[in-house]
Amino acid sequence: MGKNNNSTFVIQLSIVVILGVLLLYNLSIPKVAAPQAQTSASSGQGSSAIMQAIIPTGVPAVYGAELGISFDDVSVNSPSKADATIRKLGGFDDGIQLSAADKTRYINILYNMENGISCEYCCGARAVIFETGEAACGCAHSYAMRGLTKYLLTKHGAEYSDAQILEEVGKWKVLFFPGILASKAQVLQNQGIELNYINLASNKFRGIEQGQSTGGSMVGGC
Repeated sequence: MGKNNNSTFVIQLSIVVILGVLLLYNLSIPKVAAPQAQTSASSGQGSSAIMQAIIPTGVPAVYGAELGISFDDVSVNSPSKADATIRKLGGFDDGIQLSAADKTRYINILYNMENGISCEYCCGARAVIFETGEAACGCAHSYAMRGLTKYLLTKHGAEYSDAQILEEVGKWKVLFFPGILASKAQVLQNQGIELNYINLASNKFRGIEQGQSTGGSMVGGC
């Protein structure tokens, strides 16, 4: 009789141990999953904060009101208004002839300073112009960047330095490529590089974002 009781006790104890192990295993599952969910949420919040930090808004000072344009006009949510604004800026590329002095500044801004500025997500040109000042890329974004530069040089050249014009052009480039430049901004920030429109949009750190996942599509056609 004693042997049977001992056997029963051993069996019951084994069952309790097995149930305890299963319970502990089940309890451990949410503890593993929770940090992943927090990381995902944190990553999403970080991307949103970066996007808000780099997207220019409102009417540009000096030239915005006189041209009837706003940074808010170029958005993936309003493609027709975005295209119209890009065309308006692009029209100045063919419509404005530069003096010799202005052309020197033009080449410095778009080709020399910080290695120039390009439309690298549309075409592979070294910059939106050649070293002679001639157009190097035929996409709508490049027309807009060249057009704005010509407009500011001829209408407000005394009010803007070359660096300030490059910065202004960079703001519009961010609007043209918000997703990939948000990824680039994150890389710059992670590497301790100052986050400004020249560092972000010029060729100074071109390609630094390669290999990063990007969100959002370009605004306006190539």
